[in-house]
Amino acid sequence: MIRLQTGERQTVAQYIHSICGISLDASKDYLIESRLNRIAVELGCHTFNDLVSQARSDASGAIRRQIINEITTGETLFFRDSAPFEVLRHKILPELIDRRTRPGASIPIRIWSAACSTGQEIYSIAMLLKDLLGDTGRYNIRLVGTDISDQAVARASEGVFSDIEMARGLPEAFRERFFARHPRGWKIRDEIRAMASFRKMNLMEDLAALGKFDVVFCRNVAIYFSESDKAKLFRGIEQRMESDGYLMIGSMESLTAVSPQFEAKRHLRGVYYQLRGGARPGGRV
Repeated sequence: MIRLQTGERQTVAQYIHSICGISLDASKDYLIESRLNRIAVELGCHTFNDLVSQARSDASGAIRRQIINEITTGETLFFRDSAPFEVLRHKILPELIDRRTRPGASIPIRIWSAACSTGQEIYSIAMLLKDLLGDTGRYNIRLVGTDISDQAVARASEGVFSDIEMARGLPEAFRERFFARHPRGWKIRDEIRAMASFRKMNLMEDLAALGKFDVVFCRNVAIYFSESDKAKLFRGIEQRMESDGYLMIGSMESLTAVSPQFEAKRHLRGVYYQLRGGARPGGRV
């Protein structure tokens, strides 16, 4: 096993930050070693500096993509931390539907899952919508999942999950209703799969092509960013939100010091954020 040497950690950490925005201090050396060893060994590298050199000189970008896939693979499961989904079901969606309802027009519901990983979060949202709304014909639903890892996006798009993944957070009733058996586990049914689209995206780059959203889920992403990159990230998200939209972040995260333009609000056991002065009773701003 290749060990990260003290003299090379800055070079490796700077390269990782440059390609995906993740900041890794000395306490995360184990993450570099555990996730990048396989790539380094396969390429015949003797040090992690060698790996960075090969990645920089690889015109195809294949090594860079491998490193991104390994470093950004995060913990994910269906309905992770139930509180945000309770807030979505009992607070956010009823308010949105009330404000967006217009005579003779379909009701828009646009939700973005940033750093969606292998898709469990956006599919959880899709299942919740289907369960709550029943016939979705009168709604114009747009669900988008983005991730910097092309490997994660490919898996999310396929919608196939192992027995272990299915056992983590997914209610049995939803498994029976929204999934079908597959040789590699379970596959999301077409009615749910069709509700979501996925694309590769670096959250540190221009997000304008995504359009606008009523709800943004960006949970447990910014914990790996520097303070300046966090501020940049949430400025970008602000530009993608309707002025009366909603932002969900991780339960252990806070925007108070980083993005004061967002105001924390509480409902049931959950916390959500809105732009200060953005939401007004009775209509869209």
